[in-house]
Amino acid sequence: MNANVESNVRPDYDPEIQAIADYVLGPPIESDTAADYVRGRPIESDTAWRTARHCLMDALGCGLLALDFPDCTRHLGPSIEGTVVPNGARVPGTAYRLDPEKAAWDTGALIRWLDFNDTWLAAEWGHPSDNIAGILAIADHLSQRKAAAGESGLAMHALMDAMIRAYEIQGVIALANSFNRVGLDHVVLVKVATTAVATALQGGSREQIMAAISHAWVDGQSLRTYRHSPNTGPRKSWAAGDAGARGLRLAQLALRGEPGVPSALSASQWGFYDVLFAKSNRDQQVRHPADRRFILQRELGSYVIENVLFKISYPAEFHAQTAVEAAVQLHSEVASRIDAIDYIEITTHESAIRIISKSGELNNPADRDHCLQYMTAVALLFGDLRAEHYDDAFHAAHPEIDRLRERITVTEDEQYSQDYLDPDKRSIANAVQVFFNDGSATEWIEVEYPIGHPQRRDEGIPARDQGV
Repeated sequence: MNANVESNVRPDYDPEIQAIADYVLGPPIESDTAADYVRGRPIESDTAWRTARHCLMDALGCGLLALDFPDCTRHLGPSIEGTVVPNGARVPGTAYRLDPEKAAWDTGALIRWLDFNDTWLAAEWGHPSDNIAGILAIADHLSQRKAAAGESGLAMHALMDAMIRAYEIQGVIALANSFNRVGLDHVVLVKVATTAVATALQGGSREQIMAAISHAWVDGQSLRTYRHSPNTGPRKSWAAGDAGARGLRLAQLALRGEPGVPSALSASQWGFYDVLFAKSNRDQQVRHPADRRFILQRELGSYVIENVLFKISYPAEFHAQTAVEAAVQLHSEVASRIDAIDYIEITTHESAIRIISKSGELNNPADRDHCLQYMTAVALLFGDLRAEHYDDAFHAAHPEIDRLRERITVTEDEQYSQDYLDPDKRSIANAVQVFFNDGSATEWIEVEYPIGHPQRRDEGIPARDQGV
């Protein structure tokens, strides 16, 4: 072929897109029509269903707590004041009935605002319950339409089935594929997962689901800029709601006949892999073509929701949970000797250092809840860590927090970093020790697994149900 002419042969959908569509829809029987698919291969794990219930309750609880914070609630309500939406989706804890896209945005902001919802940690980080916002919004809207037509609404079984699948899509992609290493934010996976399950919930065919997913990949993706020093800000609290809302929009486009972009990921020069997954952001090195493609470590099933991490004790970025727990244990020993502290040593893992270890002025609550030193200092000083401890007024009233931050050193333990990535361990370890001017020191307190980890599930679920 002439070098000046490009082939215009339309390819099949990327296998990664097909795998997601087949997972939410079911394996083909004879032909490529919706009628020939078994919608949603059954989720047979009792653990998955039981955990899905906990995840839904946990996310709603996080959202209801966020209603106490004006910085969050000012974002809520119709996009244009005074508009009314028939069969509008409801925003939990409010009187709003909104366009499902805006309801997803609002619900997502509520769930995520206090950094208290569940977590997934692997090569990529994230919060699978971010998907609940879009699922709730479209499910409520569909149920209201059905009720208006005299039909039964969606069963909770359908909603939780969509949850399990959204968790799985986001989490399995995250296992071995680091978006943060190329500077992208993890909410891209919320958009992809919500898009897939929302299209399926509304009766989309395999072709429509693949089309919608492809648009999620070519959409252009959020940068992690707003999660990292020196630009950390409240956008990190509504970014997932924004992604979920976009997922509903893309589902609608596909359901209305918008054609897909089959090689959205793999297209040479123009696809996601070459444009957004080809260069590491830290050293600006071009990655080998083989390293630009996603690795799916396991088949899509129910692994992620069965192993999801709950934030039970503290509204803290998950990599700091065990440091806060260790600091709380030390509080009674150090509270009366704060002025005698020489230095504090936190031993941690590489991901914590990369995400939340920072010095200098902390400019807003979002900045503080992503600072390992701030969270540890508060726990040492007050024996607890609550959402109010991040507020500007609290911070201004307690200059001793920043004075203590200045005395904290952070060291990586390579074994912690290895165990963090070990699929058989998946620990999130931290250790804290306080050293005094007279040469004495506290005990070295190590916490390997936070209370919301599957390793401590028997301890964590009762504590969560009691509102700890």
